[in-house]
Amino acid sequence: MIKSMTGYGRARRTLNGRDITVEVRSVNNRYLDCGVKMPRGYIFAEEAIKGLVQKYASRGKVDVFITVESLGAEETLVRVNEPLARSYMDAMMQLFQLDGGRMVKGNYYATDLARLPDVLTVVKAEEDLEGVSADLCAVLEEALLAYTAMRETEGRKLAEDISRRLDAIEELTCRVEERSPQTVAEYRQKLLERMQEVLRGAAVDESRILTEAAIFADKVAVDEETVRLRSHLAQMREMLQSGAPIGRKMDFLIQELNREANTIGSKCSDLRITRDVVDLKAEIEKIREQAQNIE
Repeated sequence: MIKSMTGYGRARRTLNGRDITVEVRSVNNRYLDCGVKMPRGYIFAEEAIKGLVQKYASRGKVDVFITVESLGAEETLVRVNEPLARSYMDAMMQLFQLDGGRMVKGNYYATDLARLPDVLTVVKAEEDLEGVSADLCAVLEEALLAYTAMRETEGRKLAEDISRRLDAIEELTCRVEERSPQTVAEYRQKLLERMQEVLRGAAVDESRILTEAAIFADKVAVDEETVRLRSHLAQMREMLQSGAPIGRKMDFLIQELNREANTIGSKCSDLRITRDVVDLKAEIEKIREQAQNIE
């Protein structure tokens, strides 16, 4: 099933003490352009995030928004500055010895030391970068699944609309094929009438009429163009059933459809065929507009 290039997906999970929220959204773009916005402290996971996005999208401007909120104290550690604490203890002992213990009490506790400057320091624990990256990607993948489901729903609607327009083009092609031989017969009849009018009753050279009609038929013949049109239509129908990205291939085929329609229009001066060609080109243009949304 084809996919649209536009979509949105969101996921939120709590993993290893972190509340992670991921949003994915995309719009049309000729190539894949992935942008990631997240806290600076998690930039190390950017390449893994972009690599995962590439597995789900091949075209489009894809923006990934990640927010991370810490929920616990497990990310911080309290460390003892042992050298400094021992220095404080030695200093206290010296004070105790200075006056023989008369003014300074000799009993002190760990809580007394803890209140002294820089004895205890709070530091952020070293993170498991691979683990954090895996957590971010796990939530991202949930968001990408929702994002892909939305794109598939939109792609299904695009495929249905394009299929209807392909049917309309095929019907118009049939009308052109039916009308084209009639224009030759009508031209032959008009040519005969004009020659009879000019010659005023004299014998008309039937071979000359046949030659002129044959030349005209060769000029207005659209068999090759309609055969190619049908071939392009068949290819587009096959692509619509494919699960692979088809946007670029469809762009090429649309150009070919336009080329054949223009050739038919330039060959035929018949009013009815001209009207059908105008309608045919209008349907091709509508397909082109819809194809701009296809991955």
